[in-house]
Amino acid sequence: MPRGERKLMPARVLGLVGCAAGGLDEITPKLIQPMMQRGWQVAVTLTPTAWTWLDATGDVEKIEKLTGLPVRHKPRMPWEDSPHPRVDCYAVVPATSNTVAKMALGIADNQALTQVCETIGLGEVPVVVFPRVNAAHANQPAWADHVAALQRAGVHLVMGENVWPLHRPRSAPGRELPWAAIIDAIISTGQAPR
Repeated sequence: MPRGERKLMPARVLGLVGCAAGGLDEITPKLIQPMMQRGWQVAVTLTPTAWTWLDATGDVEKIEKLTGLPVRHKPRMPWEDSPHPRVDCYAVVPATSNTVAKMALGIADNQALTQVCETIGLGEVPVVVFPRVNAAHANQPAWADHVAALQRAGVHLVMGENVWPLHRPRSAPGRELPWAAIIDAIISTGQAPR
């Protein structure tokens, strides 16, 4: 390398998995754009219902234009190459209680869950999860076990009264999602670029 030239480090890749929950409509300005401004490439996969929501609003196309990558929501054929690059960190934001339960149990019944469940099982790439749940979800008898299982697997959960105070179902939480805490959790994974 000639003197004075710097070798550019490859962008870190965030595998963003979005679920059909409050805040999904804000992932572009509140998470995708800020992560890209920090030098990350963002590869988005949505649960089937989340894809339906964002496709209906035209946001799928906007995300694809912004990231330069297709938004995934269904599996590829076995002979097709993956349309996304290798991921340095996964973030499941927002995560429904259903998705949290399935991740804890290893149920991979859609493309989004397949990616995340495989990643959790390998334990090689950090996974950050923001459970967008209410007090009723958190009071379900199995919830604490699901959270504990994910924590034992090394999943970083962005949750707690200081981050996202739980509210009653169908009552507005009165604040936006804890985007800064989510971004901090992703960045703090410290995963070096490949």
